Amino acid sequence: MPLFKRWLNGALALWRDQRDENLRWHLARQPHVAALREASLLAEQALVAELKKQASQLAHELALSETRHDNELAMLKIQCKQDLKDYREYLQALDKLKLGLRENFAHLPEAVAFTIHHHAKQLLNRMWDAEDPREKLKVEMQLIQFMTAVHEDNIGSLRSGGEATLPQKTLAFIDSGD
Repeated sequence: MPLFKRWLNGALALWRDQRDENLRWHLARQPHVAALREASLLAEQALVAELKKQASQLAHELALSETRHDNELAMLKIQCKQDLKDYREYLQALDKLKLGLRENFAHLPEAVAFTIHHHAKQLLNRMWDAEDPREKLKVEMQLIQFMTAVHEDNIGSLRSGGEATLPQKTLAFIDSGD
């Protein structure tokens, strides 16, 4: 049994030596582990602070963007209301031209007066719907020329004393396809 006891004491001594070596290793490394834990904690706190800062900046930028978009929307609404008012005034002016045609060319068939009015409305709508500014300006000039032709025909009819004539300039403008 003494052999077994010696072997057991040797095994226990080896186990204690390993355990003591492991303990010494942990004690020797404890300052490094503590420093790493502290650095990790500080890095985590810095990351949280940076994320809060970025969240705050994003919230600020979002608020600015929202305010800018609200202002643009309000301006667009005002512009649309003004555009609608302008469009109504254009339509009223075209109605006056039609009435002028019917008064100054009493012999003119009603369908011709409506066709002239319809052509003017088509030009107005093409002008209004044009996306390209150059196209819009081109159609606007056509509308102005057309309305000028109608006006000149009305003036010519008044000067001629209401003789049975046709609105030649207006019909020529329609016929030219402008």
